[in-house]
Amino acid sequence: MEDLELNANAYLPLRDVVFQTLREAILRGDLKPGERLMELHLASKLGVSRTPIREAIHMLQQEGLVVTVPRRGAEVAKMTEKDMEDVLLIREALEILAVQLACDNITEEQILLLEEKVSEFERVIQTGDIKLIAKADIDFHDIIYNAARNSKLMQMLSHLREQIYRYRIEYLKNEKNYPHLMKEHRQIIEGLKHRKKDFVAEMMKNHMINQANEVRNIIRRQE
Repeated sequence: MEDLELNANAYLPLRDVVFQTLREAILRGDLKPGERLMELHLASKLGVSRTPIREAIHMLQQEGLVVTVPRRGAEVAKMTEKDMEDVLLIREALEILAVQLACDNITEEQILLLEEKVSEFERVIQTGDIKLIAKADIDFHDIIYNAARNSKLMQMLSHLREQIYRYRIEYLKNEKNYPHLMKEHRQIIEGLKHRKKDFVAEMMKNHMINQANEVRNIIRRQE
C-alpha cells in the first residue's frame, strides 16, 4: 500500500476516483487478498476525507473485490474456486444464449466490427496495458450481446460484468493465453458468419471453459 496514489480525474466524482484507484490496486496485486482497508489510513494516504473512501469500499463490495469481516472490517476479498465457479457458470450459460441469438440476428456490419476488435486486440497486447487488453476483450463480447437483440439478456450480462472483471484480468495477465483467446474469437466469428448455431454455441462454451480452467489453476497456486 506504500505506493498507493490517487488517480486524479477532474471529470469524475471523488468517490469514483477513489474506487478506480483502489480497484486497480487490488487487480494489480498492490493490495493483497486479506489486506485490511482501514478508512482512516486510506483517507490519509490518498489525501481525501473518509466519506469517499467509505463509498468506494461499498462499490468494491458490490464487485466482490472487498468483503466485510466481523471484528476486522473491510478487507480485500480472496479469490475462491467456489465463487469463481458460481460466477463463471452463470456467465457461460448467458454467453452461449447470447451467441445463439446473435447467430439469428447479427448484421454484416456487426461481423465487421467483431473482426476489427480481434485486430484491435492484437494491437493492444503489444502495449502490455492490461486495462486496454481487457477492454478490447469486453468490447468483442459486447458486440455479440448487441447482436442478440435481447435487452433483458444484455441487462443481466451487464450486471454480471463487474463480478467477472477480476477473473478476466487474472486470465489476461498471462500472455500465453492470448493466442488461444484470439483463435477462439475467430472461430466464433466464423460460426456467426455462416449462421452455425450449434457450432458457435460449442465454441463459446469451450471459450468459457478454457478461461475457467486457467483461473482455477491461478487460484489453486495462490492457496
